[in-house]
Amino acid sequence: MTLSSRSTTVVVVGAGHSGLAMSRRLAERSIDHVVLERGQVAHSWRTQRWDSLRLLTPNWMTRLPGHTHTGDPDGYLSAGEVVTLLDDYSAGAPVQTSTTVTAVRPADDGFVVETDQGPWRARAVVLAAGITTAPLPKVAEAVPAGIASVTSLDYKSPAQLPEGGVLVVGAAASGIQLADEIHRSGRPVTLSTGEHVRVPRRYRGKDILYWLDASGILDDRWDEVDDVVRARNLSSFQLVGGDRTLDLNALQAAGVNLVGKLGGIRDGVAQFSGSLPNVISLADLKLNRLLNSIDEFAGGEKGERPEPTVVPKAPLMLDLHKAGIRSVVWATGIKPDFSWLELPVLDHKGGIRHEGGVVDWPGLYVVGLPVLRRRRSTFIDGAAADTADLADHLVGHLSTTVDA
Repeated sequence: MTLSSRSTTVVVVGAGHSGLAMSRRLAERSIDHVVLERGQVAHSWRTQRWDSLRLLTPNWMTRLPGHTHTGDPDGYLSAGEVVTLLDDYSAGAPVQTSTTVTAVRPADDGFVVETDQGPWRARAVVLAAGITTAPLPKVAEAVPAGIASVTSLDYKSPAQLPEGGVLVVGAAASGIQLADEIHRSGRPVTLSTGEHVRVPRRYRGKDILYWLDASGILDDRWDEVDDVVRARNLSSFQLVGGDRTLDLNALQAAGVNLVGKLGGIRDGVAQFSGSLPNVISLADLKLNRLLNSIDEFAGGEKGERPEPTVVPKAPLMLDLHKAGIRSVVWATGIKPDFSWLELPVLDHKGGIRHEGGVVDWPGLYVVGLPVLRRRRSTFIDGAAADTADLADHLVGHLSTTVDA
């Protein structure tokens, strides 16, 4: 049976925090729309987060249009609490769940949005599909038989890993948290460390994000950042939700072994870059530059600085079987999948071409990507300002296409 086409002014794809924030902005402007969600509201938070995860941002930063968190301002929401928050926030929004968008293609009056529940026609489309894939790097193909590979999106807890040593690849927020948790479970852990962004959890008596927020660093616009492509691809802060600082020093003190960036695996032997000392020095240098800028904002007096990162004597090669490695956890980055767009808007790496969320196709928008319009776009906290700007742009687009 062929399902008949339905029409609306705007289709929003995805009912995570960005899609729901955009829905709120469209409702404020009395724009007819529907939010299409492949699963349930907050699908990624329900299915693609590990059990112990907490937000890296304190609760006072969990700000959405029409919503301010009312719990402990200095707490950190668990994944389950984020689901509850978004469930409540979605009340009254025109969300159609269990609806997978399979294609978006151009039409004379805008777009056709194909779904497994039938097509929609719309004059504008907002992509809020979230960060949904964690592709294994090519090097993962060389992991020897008998050693399990698990991506950060598939990882739930140490219990799912076989007994024995674990190689965690990637030292951004996910990598250091998983290395810490797995090590605490009693498994020996080796952490493969490439470029990373080191920050303390607290500085000058306050959460580091307080200073980034108050000083205006998080409000740097995408068109003011020196290298926005690099900014959008930087590793996430080495942070964990809670009061403690979790960095390479803390991990080494606990017994986690550090090695350099994984370059390849040949005949069961992992090969690591020898640049670990330089990578560590660069991260410490950037940390101190950031803290210098915070000191200047706070009045000039220098705050107490974290100790320099200890540089280990890391091996350049590791025979995985002989070292007792029984699983590899890949914390090598997650990204959105826009391969279902039937529009010429993707670059050679599959990324979507846009200027501050305005995609390179009239009437198409994207929200929820890192440094989309500001540095704070990386966090839930960025959705309010980003969606306000894009909703205004969308209104302008609609006004120029009336009766066209």
